[in-house]
Amino acid sequence: MKKIVVMAAIAVAAAACNKAPEVKEFKTAYIDTIKLMEEYEEAKEMQDKFKTKGEVKGRELEVEARKLDAEKKAFQQNAMAKGQVWAQQKYAELQQRTQQLAYAEQAITQQLQAEGGSKRDSIVEKVRGFIKEYGKKQGYDYIYGTGDAATVLYAKDSYDITKEVVKALNEKYTGGAKNTAPKKEEANPAEKK
Repeated sequence: MKKIVVMAAIAVAAAACNKAPEVKEFKTAYIDTIKLMEEYEEAKEMQDKFKTKGEVKGRELEVEARKLDAEKKAFQQNAMAKGQVWAQQKYAELQQRTQQLAYAEQAITQQLQAEGGSKRDSIVEKVRGFIKEYGKKQGYDYIYGTGDAATVLYAKDSYDITKEVVKALNEKYTGGAKNTAPKKEEANPAEKK
């Protein structure tokens, strides 16, 4: 009888040791960051603003360049008639103005790049914060990013939540619907089995 009790205790202990550990499933998704920034309204508005600003500045420079070209043509026509001293003086003046125009163009380009970079960085930080909150609300364990600095080498399309996040970001930016996040059971189609 004692042997039976000992054998039963050993069997129970062995069964307890063989119990498989509980595995937690992770809820994961990814976002195509290039597509996100292409479709996010605030980013598109910023891009359009700087494109327009660049075009305006470019037109201003173009007007100055046309004036300078006209003066260069007039210089070529008048150089013989007005003499060598006048020609040398006018040539130096035209060279200086050409150089100033090139510097102005370079300065405008640098200014637009600096302003655009600063604004873009601000938008990226805002989007990162939004994604962090979105992930918490939707119960994700991981949200990966694809695009320029890809952190995902492969993912099933069903894990792509880019459209959902773009929609929620745009609604938040434009002051749209109050509930920007999809229902929890719709958040990740791959979770439905």
